[in-house]
Amino acid sequence: MNPLEDRLSRLSALRSPRQRIPVSHPGNTIPSNFNKLLHLLDGTIQKNSLGSHMLVRRFFDEPRVEKIESRAMELLLPGSAVSAGDPGRWLFLDTETTGLSGGTGTYAFLVGIGWWQDDGFVVEQYFMRDHSEEPSLLYGLLQRMKQRPVLITYNGRSFDWPLLQTRCRMTRAAEFLTPLAHLDLLYPARRLWRLRLKSVALTQVETHILGFDRGRDIPSETIPQLYFNFLRGDGPEGIADVFYHNQMDLCGLAFLALRIFKILTDPEHSGCRAEELFGISRLLRQRGDTDLAERICRKAIEGGLPASAEKIGLRELALAAKRRGDFELSNALWEKLLGCTAEGLKAYEQLAIYCEHHAGFPERATHWTREALVKLQEGYRAGRITAPQYMRWHTAFRHRMTRLSRKIQD
Repeated sequence: MNPLEDRLSRLSALRSPRQRIPVSHPGNTIPSNFNKLLHLLDGTIQKNSLGSHMLVRRFFDEPRVEKIESRAMELLLPGSAVSAGDPGRWLFLDTETTGLSGGTGTYAFLVGIGWWQDDGFVVEQYFMRDHSEEPSLLYGLLQRMKQRPVLITYNGRSFDWPLLQTRCRMTRAAEFLTPLAHLDLLYPARRLWRLRLKSVALTQVETHILGFDRGRDIPSETIPQLYFNFLRGDGPEGIADVFYHNQMDLCGLAFLALRIFKILTDPEHSGCRAEELFGISRLLRQRGDTDLAERICRKAIEGGLPASAEKIGLRELALAAKRRGDFELSNALWEKLLGCTAEGLKAYEQLAIYCEHHAGFPERATHWTREALVKLQEGYRAGRITAPQYMRWHTAFRHRMTRLSRKIQD
């Protein structure tokens, strides 16, 4: 055996044998202040085959479960199983972590889940007193998920859920489950309220849309440090605030789910503001319900939209009218959009297409195209049109001018 092989052999002998499921044996690493936290939160110690972790359970009178229409679930999760629309199978999930950017070095030290039970809302929180309790925490969480396989989160599709998947793989706590359905409410919230709110962070949606008052709460960005401070021996008050923050996240998430489902059950009579109606119309169009999307879009424009959204709405109405052959209406809408913006140039193009191919007026089509080239120059100089957009539009309009000139000469 050569020296390198001998060295590798000795190093290999020092490694602990790999285990499929690690066993946790928390010892002196448990913070000395833990008993105070346990007493303060009225928590319990849960034990399983992988060790132990802390569990806190709370019961809230609200929100109370309501009937969920299958139509609303189909809009949010098209193609999902019929049983996904049963709130009795829903599990709301939110994590508090040691970092806000994710990655393999980030731990979910507190995992909160919530579900409707009887006449109220149950929140159950899994907490690890140190990293050795992570396998036990994850195992307990996955056992609960088997009972309620429809996951409801807020930004959980890109953060909480991938993080938990990573931690399960790294600890080999248990075989990770694939939810029957995963509804991330961040995406419909953006559709509905990004025109109205500067931020669609859950706390902002709670305050300005739901009217949900958390009371005294802590900023999310302080949570990792509060956990580290607790591990270093700080009193339990700071980490107790984190538990409360997590509980409010879950209650707010449940209130939000009920609001979104109520809106989408009957969007025409939901009493929504113009900005919300505009978001609903775009969701409906994406799902293929073009007739209802058009009616709601028209209602949103009548209610008053910001200029940028109004232009998009007018464009969608014009395209819808064109698809059903109502050129009188589509042309009237295109003329409202004319200008030196991207939407305005699209309108010039559509009017030229109609005059050339449908009405048989190449001279009128030439007029619209020539005017479009002037507006294109104006928009580019004013910074409303980017260089790539300019090149693309200029090439298209010049090509159309050449073709129209040949038609007129013939």
